Amino acid sequence: MFAFSALVSASLAAIALASPAKRFDGLNVEVTAPSSSVSSIKDLEFTAVITNNNSDDVKVLKYGTILDSLPTRSFTVTKDGAEVPFTGVKVSAQLNDAAYATIPAGESVTVSHKVADIYDFASAGTGKFSFTPKTELNVGDSAASASDLAKVSVSSQAIEVEVTSDVAKRAYKRATPTCSDSSQLSFIDASYTEAKELASISSDYVSSNGASDSLFSSYFSSNSVSSVTGILDAVSGENDSSRTLSCVDEYDVCDGNVIAYTLIATTDIYFCDIFFDEVDTPSLCTGTTVASRNIRGGTTLHELTHAVADTDDVTYGCAADQALSASQQISNADNFNCFTTQVYADTQC
Repeated sequence: MFAFSALVSASLAAIALASPAKRFDGLNVEVTAPSSSVSSIKDLEFTAVITNNNSDDVKVLKYGTILDSLPTRSFTVTKDGAEVPFTGVKVSAQLNDAAYATIPAGESVTVSHKVADIYDFASAGTGKFSFTPKTELNVGDSAASASDLAKVSVSSQAIEVEVTSDVAKRAYKRATPTCSDSSQLSFIDASYTEAKELASISSDYVSSNGASDSLFSSYFSSNSVSSVTGILDAVSGENDSSRTLSCVDEYDVCDGNVIAYTLIATTDIYFCDIFFDEVDTPSLCTGTTVASRNIRGGTTLHELTHAVADTDDVTYGCAADQALSASQQISNADNFNCFTTQVYADTQC
């Protein structure tokens, strides 16, 4: 077996998190590969063990990190210094208990990762690949909310595995995407219309108010007006008739907490059952809040930014979105969800 350990930097111990203040000594991440050489990418299954070395329980937001067992980008994969394209899924998730992994003091959690289907190894060809786990984690104590989490970068080294023969492109088993439930189909159609409306209203708002606007700066800080409106305009002008919006969970991603997801290989969008519990945009004027993140048009806009602008899922939650760096804000899909719904609430209600 082939493994490495990564230890949280000492600075984590100095970060005060949720109230009452808790301090953490560190997390240890150990990733094991099947061996240093495999004949086929189908043998690329990694095991990650995340150990809490603190005297208190630790809560970690799992999606899009080494803690996530879904086919999200849990590793950065490179060959000869060039990144291997990611072809898996990017998700919109609820911020409830299921979004987090709680690691008891002195204990570990183990997550397995099969990566053959979610990176384009064929485009890189055979040879030695480097797998660097995504260990920039949002961490807090067991009582922390999303806004209380501290972002911690766990220094790590890459695992190198040589693939000697089979790098043929894998694809998920596909069926013809359908939504035989007419009410769900209407719901998706309405959310799509509302997503484009949110994007259009917000692009006009940004163009009129500029980068000095307090709402703009809270979600996009030093980013330019054009970089933000470029993404919003790409959503409002989306007209790709080949892109599927489906209520069928073809790839078994809907874990009860994922609202929707985008398959990056195709940019098709899939909606999970809990999506159909969300509400229309005018509900922002009659009771729901932006922070609830339950606006169906906002969710569809989130996914469309993945599809048309290749945004990522850096974090979730409106307060957490605002705490990101400028470079993270412009690439985080949830920033566009929260910003556009807030613009609507401020200007249309």
